[in-house]
Amino acid sequence: MEANALVTPEKMDITQIERKMHFTGKVIKTTLAGAVIDIGTETPGVVHISQIQNEPINRVEDVVELGQSVDVWVRRVIPKKKRIELTMIKPLDLEWRELSKDMVVKGKITRLEKFGAFVDIGAERPGLIHISEMTHDYIKSPEDVVKTGDEVEVKILSVNRQKKQIKLSMKALEEPPMKAIKETKSAKNEKEEQTEEVEVIPTAMEIALREAMEKSQKDLVSKSSTKSGKKSKATSNELEGILNRTLQQKMRTK
Repeated sequence: MEANALVTPEKMDITQIERKMHFTGKVIKTTLAGAVIDIGTETPGVVHISQIQNEPINRVEDVVELGQSVDVWVRRVIPKKKRIELTMIKPLDLEWRELSKDMVVKGKITRLEKFGAFVDIGAERPGLIHISEMTHDYIKSPEDVVKTGDEVEVKILSVNRQKKQIKLSMKALEEPPMKAIKETKSAKNEKEEQTEEVEVIPTAMEIALREAMEKSQKDLVSKSSTKSGKKSKATSNELEGILNRTLQQKMRTK
């Protein structure tokens, strides 16, 4: 049964009555401590003087009288004592102990600020949707997504009972845009491919060294039979010359 839903029982048994049930009853007795209310059950309920209204009162008769029809909600049921405790103060839809992380609730936008929107979800305090939790897209202000009075469905991100803070999210209930995911993956793959290409392509210095080494090896094979000492020195000088010319050419092209 929905919390705070109006119940019109036909002699309900006390074991069927649950906390926060809403009844319309009739005052059948008043005392110094409160009032006795007939809610249509076998056992009448009692309203303590402190539960008649939020503001303090001196006498029960100042607010209610015999035969008056009143709205009441169940605070507590004690079947063994056949006692039903009622309140005329409408209870919260969600109390602090009933709030938990990842719970999905509905509420109404009550106030907009630059940093987000406050939502009445039926708790003691409104929850806050930070602007970054409204949508996956970039927005400049909360007005781009919601306005005061809008009914929204939100997910509870965290609850701080000591600070009485409730952080909410609309974005958490939406699927992230697939286009953005695909673009991100495509850009990542393209970057990896470019990196691989750069690693494979040899530099100008590497090419020059390879050519010099290949030429020196050919010279060594063709002249290995004679003048080995002179040939080695000449080859070394030739290699050094090629390297110097390559470096000078590279400096000029920068």
